[in-house]
Amino acid sequence: MVQFNSDKRSLFRSKNRIAVHNLPPWIEDAQAFINNCTKCADCISICPEQIITKGDGGYPQIDFNLGECSFCGKCADICNEQIFTTTDQTPWNKKAQISTLCLAAQNIYCRSCAESCESLALTFKIGINALPQINTELCTGCGACVSPCPAQAIEIKELQ
Repeated sequence: MVQFNSDKRSLFRSKNRIAVHNLPPWIEDAQAFINNCTKCADCISICPEQIITKGDGGYPQIDFNLGECSFCGKCADICNEQIFTTTDQTPWNKKAQISTLCLAAQNIYCRSCAESCESLALTFKIGINALPQINTELCTGCGACVSPCPAQAIEIKELQ
């Protein structure tokens, strides 16, 4: 049986055209990340939550379907390249965003996102159609709400 090697997929693709999604925390410049990341996988192996995986082109990315980020800083500390900012800064400006796939938007009772949110950033107004509301001041973008969502209606994205 032939093993699939994801690094070969980007052999003829320019680094400028590689899609990087859900970069690890403390990375401000995606292009500098692509240019300087050696794909050594040290950040993948040290992540205690095991949510950093190989993404497009072999670059590390966060997979919130595997769990949440505790912002421990180990990924940034182990990296020998100058791609991470200091871990005493805010890790990122990403927040949870809920799509129309949300079961509550379809009048189906579900509170899995709010029950998994340690910072209490997700709440539901009491009423007939209780939709989740995100307090962006409280939301850390940790992704704890992503994997429990049965409708896959939550993404962690930059605020726009």
